[in-house]
Amino acid sequence: MEIKNYNELNALELDTLREIGSIGTGNAATALSQLLGCAVRITLPEVRIMGYNEAIEWIGGPETITAGVLCKITGQINGLMLSVQPLEFVNLVLHVMFGKDYENYEQLDELEKSALIEIGNIMISTYINALSSLADLRVGLTVPGFTVDMQGAILAVPMAEFGGQTDYLMTIGGNLSFDDKEVPCRLLLSPDIRSLNFLLRKLGVEDA
Repeated sequence: MEIKNYNELNALELDTLREIGSIGTGNAATALSQLLGCAVRITLPEVRIMGYNEAIEWIGGPETITAGVLCKITGQINGLMLSVQPLEFVNLVLHVMFGKDYENYEQLDELEKSALIEIGNIMISTYINALSSLADLRVGLTVPGFTVDMQGAILAVPMAEFGGQTDYLMTIGGNLSFDDKEVPCRLLLSPDIRSLNFLLRKLGVEDA
C-alpha cells in the first residue's frame, strides 16, 4: 500500500532509514577526517519526520541566520537535501582548516565559502551514496548551492518545491565532534512522495 504522506511511515521503514543514516554519516566522518586532517566523529543520527514549522524550530528558529548547502536529487528518485550550517558549526570546521574564528557570515571569503560547500557536499553525498547502494538505485546530485539567510527562508525552498504534496520532511540529526568540541549536525531530506514510495519498494520494507 502506497503512503500519501511522510507521517505514514511505520516503525520498520523508519528503522531502515535510520540504518542508512548511520552508514551515511559514518562514511561522512571518514571523508571529513581526511579533509580536515584530524579524527572526526558523528554520533548515531536520529531520523525523524517533522512538519516544516517543527523542522524550522529544530534547526534554531525561523529568524536565525544560518548557512545552507542545497542539492537536488535526480535519477530514479527526485527531491532535495539540505545541509544546515549554523555559525558554531562553521567556526568549528573552519578554525581547523584556516585557524580563524568568525563573528558572522559576512566575514567569510570565497575560499571559506567553498570549503563550507565542500563539507556540505560531503555530508549530503555520503548519505545519498549509502541510500543508492543499499536500495540499488541510480541517483545523481546537482552541483551544490550555497546560501546565507534566515532559516525560515532557507526552508521555504523545499516547502515551495514539495509543499503541495506533503507538509512533512525527513530530518537527520546528530553531533559532529573533534578536538574535544561538539556541534549539532543537521540534514534535511525531502524526496517527493512518488520517490519515497519507490524507495520503500526497493528497500523491501513498504507496508503491505
